[in-house]
Amino acid sequence: MLATAPGCRFEVERGPDWLLVRITSLDQHASEYSPLSETLWSLLQQHFTYRVVLELDGVGVLSSYLIGQLVALYKRIGEHDGVLRLCGLSAYNRQVLRTCRLDDRFLVYHDRHDAVMAGHNPEQPR
Repeated sequence: MLATAPGCRFEVERGPDWLLVRITSLDQHASEYSPLSETLWSLLQQHFTYRVVLELDGVGVLSSYLIGQLVALYKRIGEHDGVLRLCGLSAYNRQVLRTCRLDDRFLVYHDRHDAVMAGHNPEQPR
C-alpha cells in the first residue's frame, strides 16, 4: 500500500506482528511542515500493531527535523510497549545517530529481514 504525508511518500506492508514502512521519497524542505510521526502513528493504529520496521534507504540525510520525528515516534511507540527498528541507513546516517547519541536508542539493522528476525536464529534447534 502506498501512503503519503506532505513532502513524503512511503510504501507500507503488513507482516506477521510487524508493520513494514519504506520511505521512498522525502523532500527535506517540505518535511519541516510534515507531521511524519503523526502519519506513521496513525498507520500503526490502523493496523493494530506497535511494532514497526522503518526502512530509510530512500532518505539522503537524517535532518534534525527527521531525527526529531523519529524520537517522537519512538517515545509514543514505547508508551505502548512497542518496538521501532530502523534499517537501510547509510554509514553517514549511522554516524549522525552516533553524534546525536541516539545510536543506543534506535535499533539499526542492515535490512528488513535482519530487523524482523533480530534475536531469532531459525537455524538453531529448539
